[in-house]
Amino acid sequence: MYLKKALWAEGLAAPKASPESDEQQTQSTAVHELVNSLNRKRLYREITLALKTGLRDARAEFSFLRVRGLRTLLKFLRSVAESDSTVQLFCQTQSLPDLQVVGAVFEHSLKEREEEEVESMDHIYDGVESLKITSPSTDAEVALALRVLEGCCLLHRESTVLAHHHNAIQILMNILSTRGVLEQGACLDALISIMLDSSVNQMEFEACNGIEEVAELIRDKQVDENLRLKCGEFLLLLIGHVNVRERPPLAAIHEDIRRLLGEKSASLIWAASQFGSTLDPKERLTALHIQARRVLESLDLY
Repeated sequence: MYLKKALWAEGLAAPKASPESDEQQTQSTAVHELVNSLNRKRLYREITLALKTGLRDARAEFSFLRVRGLRTLLKFLRSVAESDSTVQLFCQTQSLPDLQVVGAVFEHSLKEREEEEVESMDHIYDGVESLKITSPSTDAEVALALRVLEGCCLLHRESTVLAHHHNAIQILMNILSTRGVLEQGACLDALISIMLDSSVNQMEFEACNGIEEVAELIRDKQVDENLRLKCGEFLLLLIGHVNVRERPPLAAIHEDIRRLLGEKSASLIWAASQFGSTLDPKERLTALHIQARRVLESLDLY
């Protein structure tokens, strides 16, 4: 989605600072408000159109079409995140069932499909309507769907509630334990976004023994190193930013990490998770990578 400034708004978006009479000032303010109102409606139409375009493909029967739709949605979310006004408009659209992104992602790309066995071929020859065939999700599709889910939950907090209604934590934990490195990395990021400020999802994560799953990956030296680093970042974010309340749902997380990773690694994770709240985003991301590397080194030493 490319949000271009309307041509008719040139020169009208902001009133000039010059001495004016009260009547002229009132007229100028009225014009300014009208321009803002028209611009907001235009942005809403563009956001709605972009969502409909992406969701149409994301709900398709074939995986290659769903991949195209997910790429469109991911590009759209990145564009929306550039402005607070577009984020607010996007949040408004998510109250409409037909435009809800999270539901489409779980129903079509992250849905756990059961193998359908055809016991006989009679339905083909008896004139009965044929079965609807939907191609299974590819690795690329699952990874893209997780990125779209992550973006939605970060921009629109109510999406975490909708994700919970689709058993998000259980589905993501299954992806984490059965899929490849590409999907597992995206899954860890999506888990953080779903649990952020969501007690119900945090409790579900604890019920699914999520910490044990992540600890098993980070301890396994046969696992891809980048994935192990991603697990370290996950634990740092989980303790430092997700699990920060006085009596959080994940109350036993520190004890679980100490039991699973050892006293020294657990202490390092706790201390490192308090990093850089005053740092800018780029410096914070760099600090996160460095601390995750130290966590990994502490595990490899003992």
